[in-house]
Amino acid sequence: MRTMLRGLAFHLRGESGPPVVYLPGAGLVGLDYLNLAAVADGVTHVFYDRGGTGWSDPVPLPRSAADVAGELHAALPLPGPYVLVGHSMGAVYARRFAQLFPADVAGMLLLDPGHEDLFAHLPPEAAALNDRMKPDPAQLPDLTPEQIAAAREAYAALLAAWPADVREELVDHHLTHWRTGLYEAANLESEVYDEVRHGGPVPDVPITVLTAGAGNPAWAAYGSPELVAKTLAGIRELHAGIAASVSRGEHRVIEGATHQYAHVEKPAEVGAALRELIGRLG
Repeated sequence: MRTMLRGLAFHLRGESGPPVVYLPGAGLVGLDYLNLAAVADGVTHVFYDRGGTGWSDPVPLPRSAADVAGELHAALPLPGPYVLVGHSMGAVYARRFAQLFPADVAGMLLLDPGHEDLFAHLPPEAAALNDRMKPDPAQLPDLTPEQIAAAREAYAALLAAWPADVREELVDHHLTHWRTGLYEAANLESEVYDEVRHGGPVPDVPITVLTAGAGNPAWAAYGSPELVAKTLAGIRELHAGIAASVSRGEHRVIEGATHQYAHVEKPAEVGAALRELIGRLG
C-alpha cells in the first residue's frame, strides 16, 4: 500500500527491527528495490520516491542534496535512527543526510555510490567519456512504438520476481517518465558533489560499500577496454576510501553486477550485505 506524507510516496514492508530506508539511484524509484524485502527480513523496509520522482508530488528538478535530505527527514513515517540504503546518486543523498542528521543514522549500505572526487581521481579521458555519455533530455526524441515494445519486454524480464500488479505499474511508469532521471542528475557533478565535499563528516557508524564489478555496460560503447578498466579500478579505490573513512567500514566488489541494476542481478549478495550490516549495528 502507498502512503503519502508531506507529498512523498512511501511503501512500507515489515513491522520490526530498525527502519531501512532506500534512496534510489537516478531514474529508479522506491519499488525498484522491493525485491530486497524478501532477502533481508526482521526489519522494516521503507521504500520511497523523492519529490519530483515516482509517485511523489512534482517538484522542479534538479535539486540540492540538502533539499532532498531535509525533505526525507521531515516526512519519514517512523522514528530513527535509520539504516540508509543508497544507490548511485541516492548514495550521495544518503551521505548528505548523514552529514545533516548524524544522530538519526544507525548505518549505511552504499550500492555503487557516486563520489565527489571521481574525475579528479580518474584519468582525464574518463571525464571526456562521461561527457559523451550525457544526453540533453530535452533534445531526446520520444520513444518509437518499437522502442516502447522492446523496453517493455526488457523491463518485464528484469522485474520478473516482482508481483504482477507492481511490475505492470512499474514498467508503465518507467516507460512514461524515462527522462526524469536525466533531469534529476543534471546538477550531480556541478553542485551536489560540492555539497558533500564541503558538508563535513558523516557519523562513525557501520558503513558497507558495494561496488558493481561490471560497472556501466554503456561505457564499452564510448571508451576503449583499457580506459574502462582504469575507470573501474579507480572507482573501486574511491569506494574503498569511503569504507575506510569510518572505524566499522567494509568494502566489497559484487562481481558481474552492473551499476544500474546490481540489486536486481545480485539480490542474494546485496541482501547478505544488508543483513550483515544490520548485525554490526551498535
